[in-house]
Amino acid sequence: VRDQYDLDDKIVLITTDRQSAFDRVLAAIPFKGQVLNQTSAWWFDKTQNILPNHVINVPDPNVTLAKKCNVIPIEFVVRGYITGSTSTALWTVYNNGNREYCGNALPEGLVKNQKLDSNMLTPTTKEEHHDRPIAPDEIVKEGWMTQKDWDFCSQKALELFAFGQKKASEHGMILVDTKYEMGHDSSGNIVLIDEIHTPDSSRYWITETYNERMAAGEEPQNVDKEFLRLWFVDNCDPYNDETLPEAPEELVVELSSRYIYLYESITGGTFVFPEDRPVQERINENLKDHL
Repeated sequence: VRDQYDLDDKIVLITTDRQSAFDRVLAAIPFKGQVLNQTSAWWFDKTQNILPNHVINVPDPNVTLAKKCNVIPIEFVVRGYITGSTSTALWTVYNNGNREYCGNALPEGLVKNQKLDSNMLTPTTKEEHHDRPIAPDEIVKEGWMTQKDWDFCSQKALELFAFGQKKASEHGMILVDTKYEMGHDSSGNIVLIDEIHTPDSSRYWITETYNERMAAGEEPQNVDKEFLRLWFVDNCDPYNDETLPEAPEELVVELSSRYIYLYESITGGTFVFPEDRPVQERINENLKDHL
């Protein structure tokens, strides 16, 4: 979960430790905000030759200063595998008998967590109460995007994902699926915004154990929030229950360590734990020269 502050032609994005899923906040995960912000910064830097992005600079471990853009109201979800536990997840939809999703034909006989023959784009609309899966022809017909912009953005989303998969595989990870957001900058150019290839916007599995676990009918080893999602699915109805149970402390600590592990694995860097001072005070100090 991010806090956003508008400054004329710029925005300040502060990535917090709050963990959301099922369109609600589930828990606070220590150091998560820093992991997400710095993971995104690393990927933004590595992908600007594919598509420029909104980043101006990263003045604090939890903060990105970015260009203000007109957000394109479509999320570009790209999937390399059939999986998931949410109502819009590809596996959920497939398991319910649907053989077409967002304009993609799905063959019979697919197994959960199986690799797809080719990467698949399954866009959703960005709407106030929930995201709606939508086919490319509907995106244009309903006026969400022009055909020209759709063609450009969909191609860039697939290029970004292929690059992400390649980089992840070099570090023993499978980039399973992700979502991208794009917008028009003040010059009208399409740029990548929001976040990229973080453990919040993406699923990651461990390559080494994938085949063995698939053969045994087990869930792949994941390095993202999926296991927290699954705990809530097992212990309540996260879509409909008014109040949710508190996530166990060991689960919260485990997720924090997985996020740090992912950051270090992907970037090859060492996670630098923040100095022991109030976060708000540190952020104010680091931002004051940029405002």
